[in-house]
Amino acid sequence: MTLRPPTPAPSAVISRDGTKITTFDFGDPDGAVVLAVHGFASSALANWSVTGWIRDLTRAGLRVIAIDQRGHGGSDKPHDPSNYTMDHLVDDVLAVADTYMLDTASLLGYSLGARVSWRAAIEHPHRFDRAVLGGMPAGDPLSRFRLEEAREHIRSGVAIDDKLTATFVAMAETLPGNDLEALVSLVEGLRGGPQAWITDTPTQPLLLATGGEDPLLDDSRRLAEAAPDAEFLEIAGRSHFNATTAKEFREAATRFLTAPR
Repeated sequence: MTLRPPTPAPSAVISRDGTKITTFDFGDPDGAVVLAVHGFASSALANWSVTGWIRDLTRAGLRVIAIDQRGHGGSDKPHDPSNYTMDHLVDDVLAVADTYMLDTASLLGYSLGARVSWRAAIEHPHRFDRAVLGGMPAGDPLSRFRLEEAREHIRSGVAIDDKLTATFVAMAETLPGNDLEALVSLVEGLRGGPQAWITDTPTQPLLLATGGEDPLLDDSRRLAEAAPDAEFLEIAGRSHFNATTAKEFREAATRFLTAPR
């Protein structure tokens, strides 16, 4: 049995708007730093520790600072959608980098975390030197999410008819401690904001990776082709919901993140 590294005590970072962001600092304090940004309805530990990422990256000598995004894990969970713009989520990542006094760091993001990392890399190119982006969508992947159906389900328990909405709400309900109202507000707050597309890409080295069974596969491939310095990995046999557990993905990311800078 391969044991996960001990979980350090959480630390709080206060973002620019006063929101508390919970972080976990793993590995060698002198190692090159990776900021790990999880996906929708997940958490720092569920996305990166339980799946073996923290173990593999710290064994390779990296320091990993894993972030609970606002609305998730131990971070604040406001219910007002205005607290969940893309600008706020990018500010949270920058606040973590500033609080830990990092001149530069690499980014590791999955799904929602990949979208946030994409924008952070574009807006702060001198702070983030490379990025691994898994399950990366183009445009707004939740534009079809039916907010009122989700909120009625929260209020009364009525079943959700829309398949996409039902899938994401069911996923949110599986992780203990999730606040469904906050997560639905996050979906609403992100609508209409900056999205990832081929006309606006980071210039840093990128590794984009997406499961071969993920509907986002073609989107991710197009984004990688449009970026000036990007590699693409198709993770055979994996969907959007289990790609993070793939050994192939972790190994490719570890090689990419430890390559000479």
